[in-house]
Amino acid sequence: MKKQKQQELPTPMLPKNISEYEHITQHSGYRDGDLVLGGFFPIYKLTHNSELHRKFFMSHPKESAYDWLDDRAYSYVLGFLFAIEEINRSPHLLPNMSLGFRLYNAYPNDVSTLKSTLDWLSEGEPPIPNYTCQKHMKSMAVTVALSSEFSMQTGALLELYRTPKIFCGSFDPLLGNKDQFSSLYQMAPSHTCLASGMVSLLVHFQWTWVSTLVPEDAKGERFIWDLRREMALKGVCMALTEKISVTKEIYKPEDLIFILRILDSSANVVIVYGDRSTSNALFFAADYHLTRHKLWITTSQREEIGLPLSLFLNTFHGSLVFTQQSSEIPGLKHFLRTVNPSKYPEDIFLSKLWLNHFNCCFPETFCGENSECPPNTSLASLPKPFVDMARMKSIQYLYDTVHLVAQALHEMIVIGGEEAGSLRDDRFPVWLLHQFLKHTLLENSTGEHVSLDENRHEMSRYDILNYLDFPEGFEFHVKVGELVSQGLHGHSLTIREKLIEWPIGFEEIPHSVCTKSCGLGFMKIPQERQPSCCFDCILCPERGITNQTDSDQCTECPQSQYPNMERTRCLPKIVTFLAYQDPLGMALASTSLCFSVITAIVLWVFVKYRDSPIVKANNHTLSYVLLLSLLLCFLCSLLFIGRPNAVTCILSNISFAVIFTVALSTVLAKTITVVLAFMILRPARIMRQLLVSGVVNLVVPICSLIQLIICGIWLGTSPPFINIDSSSEPRSIIIECNKGSVSAFYCVLGYLGFLALGAFSLAYLARNLPDTFNEAKFLTFSMLVFCSVWVTFLPVYNSTQGKVMVALEIFSILASSMGLLGCIFAPKCYVIFLRPHGNTSKGLKSKTYLRRI
Repeated sequence: MKKQKQQELPTPMLPKNISEYEHITQHSGYRDGDLVLGGFFPIYKLTHNSELHRKFFMSHPKESAYDWLDDRAYSYVLGFLFAIEEINRSPHLLPNMSLGFRLYNAYPNDVSTLKSTLDWLSEGEPPIPNYTCQKHMKSMAVTVALSSEFSMQTGALLELYRTPKIFCGSFDPLLGNKDQFSSLYQMAPSHTCLASGMVSLLVHFQWTWVSTLVPEDAKGERFIWDLRREMALKGVCMALTEKISVTKEIYKPEDLIFILRILDSSANVVIVYGDRSTSNALFFAADYHLTRHKLWITTSQREEIGLPLSLFLNTFHGSLVFTQQSSEIPGLKHFLRTVNPSKYPEDIFLSKLWLNHFNCCFPETFCGENSECPPNTSLASLPKPFVDMARMKSIQYLYDTVHLVAQALHEMIVIGGEEAGSLRDDRFPVWLLHQFLKHTLLENSTGEHVSLDENRHEMSRYDILNYLDFPEGFEFHVKVGELVSQGLHGHSLTIREKLIEWPIGFEEIPHSVCTKSCGLGFMKIPQERQPSCCFDCILCPERGITNQTDSDQCTECPQSQYPNMERTRCLPKIVTFLAYQDPLGMALASTSLCFSVITAIVLWVFVKYRDSPIVKANNHTLSYVLLLSLLLCFLCSLLFIGRPNAVTCILSNISFAVIFTVALSTVLAKTITVVLAFMILRPARIMRQLLVSGVVNLVVPICSLIQLIICGIWLGTSPPFINIDSSSEPRSIIIECNKGSVSAFYCVLGYLGFLALGAFSLAYLARNLPDTFNEAKFLTFSMLVFCSVWVTFLPVYNSTQGKVMVALEIFSILASSMGLLGCIFAPKCYVIFLRPHGNTSKGLKSKTYLRRI
C-alpha cells in the first residue's frame, strides 16, 4: 500500500504579516517526502508600470523589481505538482514511498541564481559555500523550467555534487556540452527543422528581405548560422541583424537604438529568436510604441518572456509564432479545477496567486485582512484560460520529466540491489541515478516515447500561431499553420492564409523585399556590392523571354520562333519567300510574262519579215537565236518565284547563267558580223571567207560551252541548295536558294561580264561605220544598259537578304533582258511597222530616204 504522507506532514510555518510574507515568497515552497524533487521556475516577473520603469528603473538601473507573481508561468508549477500527485497516487510506481517537492523562483540575475542554488543545497538553512547541509540526501534531481541561462549559471555549482538536472525548456546546444554539463539532460529534442521551416514560411509569402533579432550569445549565433544557411539555399537575404546583450535587464531610452535601426530598415518582416533577453528588449521597446508597423515572426514561447500578455499582444498584434505542438495531458484540467491553497498549504506561491485573483484566502493560509474564499473558488472561474496552447508543450515536458525521474528511481529500486536499498537509510548517493536516467524509456499518457538519450530521433511538430489582440484585453491565438519534421526528407509546411490577421498597417499580405519583383519579360541583374536579393530589372535580350517573375535569366526562343514585344512568350516565325501571291512577286511574274509575250511577238514579226532587207541585213539567224534566248531569259525569272526546292534552286541559277551566255554571245557574234561586213570591202580574202563560211555563228556555241563547263564545275563542287535562314530577320524564317559556292557564282557573273564587255567594246568601235542597217550603235546601247544593270546589281545584291534579294535578282534579269530587247529590236520594229518604205529595195535606193536615215 502507498504511504499516506499527506496526513503525517507537519503544519507549515505561515507568515504573520505582509513583510514576512514577501520575504518568504523570495524563497521556496516545500513539501516533505521520502524522496524530494527540486523545481526552479520563473514565478516572479518585472512589475510593468510605465511610470515606474521610466522613473525608478532609469534612475536605478542596477535594481529590479521582480515582485509580481506571474500566474501564467505559475501554470508550470501546477503541472509539476500534478505529476507528483499522480505518482503518489499510483500503486505501480515507487510503492510505499512518497515523492515531495521543493519550489524555487528562477531569478534572471546572477546573484539571485547563486542564492537560490545555495538554498537548495542547504535545505533552507543559512548557506555555507563549498558545503552541503543535506543530511538525509532526499533530493534526487533538479528540474529547471524554461531558462537555459539559469541552467548554465547553476550548472557549475551543482556539477560539484553530480546532482541530476533536467532542463525542460527549448533545446539549447550549449547545454549539450558534456564536458561542462555532464549531469544535465534536456527533455526537448534537438530540432533541426525550425530554421528551415521559418525560411520556408518566408519563401511561401515571398518575403526575401528580413531583419533578425537574436541574443548576443552562442545560442543566438547558432540560430543565425542555421538561418543564413537555409536562406542562402532559398534565395532569402538578411537586411539587418541586431544582437541583444544577454546580461542587460533594464533598458534606458538610449539603449533602444537597435529597434530604431529595425524600423528604419526597408524589411517589413522581423525574425526574433525568443529568449528572455530579446523578449525583455522588445518589452521595453513596445512601451515606447516602437514595435508597430512590422510583422514579427518569433520562436519565442510566451512562457519565456515573463511579461504581461496583454502588453505583448497589444504591440505585436498579428505576429506569427512558432510553438511546439502538444497534446492534452489527461486529468490536468480536472486538477486545475480542483486545486486550491488548502490542498497545498506549503505552496505559498499558490496562496499569493489566489490572493491576486480572488482577493481572498483559505483557512490555514496567510489572510491578513482579507476574507476567506468561498469553497467553490477555482481557477476555472477565471475569465481567461489559465493554461493556453503556447505553454502546453513545456508543461508536458515538465510532466514527462517528473514521471521519467520517478520511473528511473523505481527501476533503480527494483534492480539496484543493496545500493538502491540505501534509499531507505537516507544514505543514497544521487549520482547513481544517472545510469538509470540515461536508459529509462517512458511511454507517457499521450502515447509518446520519452527518454533522455542524446541520440534519440523524434519527429518535431510546430504549430504556427497568429496572435490577436482585441479591446478590453481579450487576446486569442489562432492556429494558422503547421510545420512537421520528416527526418532526412526535410519538412512539410502547411499555411492557411485566409485565417491570418495581419498587423495594423497591413491590409493584405505584407511585402518585404529589397527590390520590387521583376515582372514578366524582365530578368534580374545583381547590384554591385549588394546582397543577391537587391537587383535591377532589365528587359530580356532580343531573342530571350521569361514568363516568370524574378527570373535570374531569360530563356532563348527556338530558331523557329521569336519573342513578342513584352518578352513573355515565343511566337512562331512566318515562313517567307517570294511567292506569286505577294504583290511584288505578282508584279514581277506579270512583267516577265508580258515581256515574254512581247518577245514572242517580235520573234513572230522577224520570222514573218525574214525576207525583208532590215532582217536579212544583220544575220537573221543570230537574231532568231537572240530573240529565243531573250524569251527564255524572261521565262527563267519565273523559276525564282515561289517556294524554293532543290530542283528550282539548281535550275534557276544554271538556266540563268547558260541562257544569258547564249544571249550575250549572240550579241557578240552580231557585233563581229558588223565588223566583218565592213572589213570585207578591203582587199582581204580571209575576211570574206570568214563572213561567207558562217564561222561567226560558232561564237555562240563556243561561248556557251565555256559557260557550261563553269556551271558543271559549280555543280560538281558546291551546287546551290535550299537554305532556311532563321536569324537574319527576327520574326521571319527565310527560305531561299543558297548559291553554294560563292566563287563559282561570281565566276559565272564574271564570265557574263567578260562577254558583255567584249561585245560593248566591239560595238562601240563599230558604231560610226557607214551603213544603212548598221546596228552597232544599238548594240552599244544595249550592252551599256546591260552592264549598268549588273554593275549596280552586285553591291545592292550583297546588302539585301530574303525575298528582296530574290526580287532584285529577278529585276536585274528582266531589266537587262528588256534593255537588249528594246535597244536592238525596237528600232527594227519601228522601221518594219512605221517606215515600211525603208524596208524595200526601192526605198534603199532613194536618196531622200538615205538622207533621212
